[in-house]
Amino acid sequence: MDQAQYLTEDEIKRFIDDLDKDSNGNIDYSEVEYKLDQVYKELAPKAQPHHLHHANQKSEARHAFLRSVMGTQENTIPRAEFEGVVRSWQIPSLEQDRKEAKDEDAYLKQMSIWRKVRAYWAIKGPELAFLAIVISFQLAFGIWQLVKYLTTRRYQAGFGWGVAVSKMSAGVLYPTFFFLILSMSRWFSTFMRRFETISRFINWDLSQSFHIKMSLVALFFATLHAIGHLSGSFVFGSSPSRQDAVGLVLGTDAVPRSYISYVQTLPGWTGLTAIGCFYLLSALSMPQVRRWSYEVFQLGHLLMFPIIGLMIAHGTAGLLQYPMFGYWLAFPTLLVVCERLWRFIVGFWPIQADLELLDGETVSITAKVPPTRLWRYKAGQYVFVQVPTLSRFQWHPFTVSTCTGNKMQVHIKADGDWTNALRDLASSDSGKKIRIGLDGPYGAPAQRFYDSEYSLVFGAGIGVTPFSGILTDLQYHELERTRSNESTTSSPYKDHRRVDFHWMVRDRNNLLWFSDLLNKVSQDQTEDKSQLDIRIQTYVTQKRKDISTHVFRWLLEKHRTKENAQSPITGLINSTHFGRPDLGPLMEQHYEDMCKVLAERARTKQEKGEEQDDDDEIHVGVFFCGPPVIGLQLADRCQALTRRGRHEGRKVEYFFMLEVFG
Repeated sequence: MDQAQYLTEDEIKRFIDDLDKDSNGNIDYSEVEYKLDQVYKELAPKAQPHHLHHANQKSEARHAFLRSVMGTQENTIPRAEFEGVVRSWQIPSLEQDRKEAKDEDAYLKQMSIWRKVRAYWAIKGPELAFLAIVISFQLAFGIWQLVKYLTTRRYQAGFGWGVAVSKMSAGVLYPTFFFLILSMSRWFSTFMRRFETISRFINWDLSQSFHIKMSLVALFFATLHAIGHLSGSFVFGSSPSRQDAVGLVLGTDAVPRSYISYVQTLPGWTGLTAIGCFYLLSALSMPQVRRWSYEVFQLGHLLMFPIIGLMIAHGTAGLLQYPMFGYWLAFPTLLVVCERLWRFIVGFWPIQADLELLDGETVSITAKVPPTRLWRYKAGQYVFVQVPTLSRFQWHPFTVSTCTGNKMQVHIKADGDWTNALRDLASSDSGKKIRIGLDGPYGAPAQRFYDSEYSLVFGAGIGVTPFSGILTDLQYHELERTRSNESTTSSPYKDHRRVDFHWMVRDRNNLLWFSDLLNKVSQDQTEDKSQLDIRIQTYVTQKRKDISTHVFRWLLEKHRTKENAQSPITGLINSTHFGRPDLGPLMEQHYEDMCKVLAERARTKQEKGEEQDDDDEIHVGVFFCGPPVIGLQLADRCQALTRRGRHEGRKVEYFFMLEVFG
């Protein structure tokens, strides 16, 4: 590892100049205090209990911090002496941040084309492969219909180019609507998550993005289908010169036929009504409408049921071929209808829950899970929550933060009309006990996490909050196992389980409830007598160009006392790093630790006179949810360490897995 580069002489001078506003050659206590308030105003404009500028913080803690900055009990210190104090802090230089960014870029540049492709495939491959399968179905059916109606003379003689365009579009719409409706099924996605191979290939929890893509494709080809009929086949099919040809296709009793008669047929009016409803549904699904009224957004989606019914009726006449559209829609439609009926039913049987205001922006809902559910609740899953007091029509998805036994808890950040109303309800006297509708659980983020004795998790922002529940769940079950003395029945070197959690946030930590959960995990580690080893590291990735802000946030982070073990910036007990994680040294150190575990296992077996077997292999699950630039490096380094393990004769394998925590 390269030697750390601390503040340069120029940076120290700029920092002291920034403090010495009166330019009298001394640094005064009041000048340091003023700069602290200025920096806090930028880093944490809303004071929280762990901040030194919070009203509840004792003035002694603030005073002690300022004295530690000055390095003296005097109210004034000469600049020359203060320069020595600043050097003693050993704060990384801003140039160090730039160097790390350059090293990161250099690592990506030095990767060969093959390594880049392999790393990119690890991140985007499953999604692209699934899209390729969907597109293959669309192309296959679209081309089949196009060729059929373009090359069959009787169709061309009767309906011209319009029939080829409309039927080609219909062919594309068969698989499009199948996957579109299937992506709406939470039951299906949750069930498929149980199969590891399929879960590696398709990330079912990313259905919203896929659903939008399929909706746009469906709208385009449905419009093209209508254009093909309205301006093509209906025009040609109503032409007097083509009635004999039309009769060969539809039958002699179907001619002569006028343009309006095509529109008035069952396929005609149902198709036009369906596409009109489809455009209305698309308009009500716009982000602007969702922000304006979530109820309108949700009620607008109920149009999908009459649209599906109209589309099935649209093909029942079987004018040109066997009606297959209904068969494509039957399975996914049945699933979605059953799900919505179940949600409607449970909405009228609300359960008792506790509502608590945690801070100015976050509330928690705690409830006992009803036994009448399709599958057992697990930490990291998500549920749909309805609060009848606020609205009977609004169901919102939230991740299960913790779930021990039959007790489930979700945390909700106020960030919209409904969540703001829920926060207001929590702050009122009537808000402590409420009744909620609960639909779920759905999904199983990081279900493969439990398959590995050793895990590395790299996640960014709010998307990794379910991981706190997984950590809590791990601790709960490990403590239960320890209490039941299960560890005495297994090999001692098999009991140890280690989790390295690296959480990246762009700026200050506003998720106080998440901090509390992580702090509880950290505190429990000191009291836990089991073999579970959880290591939490937090990274604030936003770079600071202002030298004073850069220096003060480092000083605040390092300022810990027995009375206040939390960071005065993040509120976390564990240490905070500034900048992205340095993946190279971090992964190397983890590999060395795994080698030590292997050596310890081998030594233990040798002492017992046992032979080496497959139990001496270490499989490390590396879970990632964050910016692609880190994912590319992480995927490549996993491959490199696995190759290194094989070359050195050590059975250590790193399995990179893209996950969705949320």
